[in-house]
Amino acid sequence: MEKLSINHWAEADRPREKLERLGADALSDAELLAILIGSGTTDESAVDLMKRILNDYNNNLNTLGKLSLRDLEQYKGIGPAKAITILAACELGKRRQKATVEEAPLLNTAEKVYHFMHTAIQDLDIEEGWILMMKQNYRLIEAKRISIGGLTMAPIDIRLMMKEALLKNTTILAFCHNHPSGSTSPSREDNQLTLRIHKACELLNIHFADHVILTDGGFFSYREEGKL
Repeated sequence: MEKLSINHWAEADRPREKLERLGADALSDAELLAILIGSGTTDESAVDLMKRILNDYNNNLNTLGKLSLRDLEQYKGIGPAKAITILAACELGKRRQKATVEEAPLLNTAEKVYHFMHTAIQDLDIEEGWILMMKQNYRLIEAKRISIGGLTMAPIDIRLMMKEALLKNTTILAFCHNHPSGSTSPSREDNQLTLRIHKACELLNIHFADHVILTDGGFFSYREEGKL
């Protein structure tokens, strides 16, 4: 019976589409390797080819990574380029195991927020608003700019802010913006915005850690000034 190429498989079964839908951890070793080599032969798909090769080495990626280019090139459908790709992937896997996990920034004080954001705002002559989305331990998930204005900040869409926070599974949220004037004193609009963000966070059970006003030489913290 004629074998179907991956392009003729149901979309849900194709490795690339499967990874896009379900994430890399949902794929087998053979499927991940099939994505790398791209194609099989007229007799078998890339997935079947990699299943066969893995089976010859007890389905052990560590053993596969110890093969030579010549060993891999003995398989029909594996030329020099594909063999190099397979061994490069195995080597990257080994190096990742040795790599130190990079810890996300800890932003549990206004001073740490200031130092983290200083590079982004120090030379700005317009106001920008940023949200800092964090885990429960105050480790940063993502910093995202949500507003760009002129001498004063453009209106903040609270709904968009909360949508971003929920999409990132945010437990703790901080907001910060810069004052190009160099003054750290909050304006009436800043006070009103702080209140609106606080209320929205309370409604969604997100801890509003702080609103920090930044300048090139200092900062104002609503939390540390007792205004939150």
